[in-house]
Amino acid sequence: MPAPKKTGRRSLLVTSATLLSLSVTAPAALAAPTPKASPTATPPARMSTVGGARLGQPGTQVNLAPGVPVLPKDLTARSWIVTDAESGEVLAAHNAHWRLPPASTLKMLFADTVLPRFPKGTTHKVVPSDLAGMGDGSSVVGIKEGSTYSVHDLWLGVFLRSGNDAVHVLSSMNGGVGQTVRDMQDHADELQALDTHVVTPDGYDEAGQLSSAYDLTLFARSGLQKKDFRDYCSTVRAKFGSGEIRNTNRLLAGDSDVPVYQGIAGVKNGNTTHAGATFTGVAERNGRVLLITVMNPEKHEHNEVYKETAKLFDWGFQAAGKVQPVGELVPPKSAVPSPGPSGSGKPSGSGGTSARPVAGAAGDSGSGVGTAAAIAGGVLVLLAGAAFLVNRRWPLPDLMRRRNRP
Repeated sequence: MPAPKKTGRRSLLVTSATLLSLSVTAPAALAAPTPKASPTATPPARMSTVGGARLGQPGTQVNLAPGVPVLPKDLTARSWIVTDAESGEVLAAHNAHWRLPPASTLKMLFADTVLPRFPKGTTHKVVPSDLAGMGDGSSVVGIKEGSTYSVHDLWLGVFLRSGNDAVHVLSSMNGGVGQTVRDMQDHADELQALDTHVVTPDGYDEAGQLSSAYDLTLFARSGLQKKDFRDYCSTVRAKFGSGEIRNTNRLLAGDSDVPVYQGIAGVKNGNTTHAGATFTGVAERNGRVLLITVMNPEKHEHNEVYKETAKLFDWGFQAAGKVQPVGELVPPKSAVPSPGPSGSGKPSGSGGTSARPVAGAAGDSGSGVGTAAAIAGGVLVLLAGAAFLVNRRWPLPDLMRRRNRP
């Protein structure tokens, strides 16, 4: 097992996981239509209503009222959503269920599916077949055939550099690209991410590969239940091979025209020809944790997706506690009660995922979907007997009281 390499990571603070009431009853969900080869230029009139009827309506959905700040007027993204990461309330949304190419934000689903399966100290020697099938122009971290890498380093390559080469090596370790795609689709279905159709594990443009701002937010919320996921997505820079890599999430690492966003903690960015720029971010301020996804701004200025996300974060932190939600992030299927013999509504427990966790895997146990976890005094505390509490608030660690490191 190689020695751990130095990383620069924004601190993840400890909070007690206070569970508050959250209804999981929602309007009847409208299943998403069969994916087409490419999305339309305008949002369809009929979209999924998972999470609430208003989320299936085209256009901007928000409950403006006295005391609620107005939304930024210069938002150009095809789709976006602002949510409270802990309660799951959707504070505002724009075409939340529009099925669009996700680009590398799909790697959040890849990580949430595969990350628990291999201890981070596991090493793997790369063979040519591991890197077969990568798309032309793929983003890479620089994996070399014949070299040996730890799982920890491979995940740094996925999260910081969005390396499709690291994704393909991890997929090979997981039984191959085809198996990993099936596992990801199963996990998306378990999370009730019904807009998502997985074709590749890395988010590379392929016909029929679609997701939505709503689903990408579900992936981030599920992934953030895992300590390793939180650690990787909040890492600003790290040693890789003989050099150093830096996170391409501009709100986390900063850029010439985008400052580091106060309280940012990840999550994942993407950019492809068909998807445009996509981004899901999580940030904490004054005890409030928000998750925001922005997909494909029509304004093609440098770092526009981060600029629009920052504006929505600013609005969300001002509006939280004042605005009435327009929907909710639904829990995983395994968290929804199924009537027992006496109709008690006891959680079903199976979940239907295809997760094959490896014994001794680092981070939070299992797939993390049925487990509500908090870090207390450096000790992993599993709440409610490792079972997701239904009709309760999903606890999410206090993600960032910002402590910058250059």
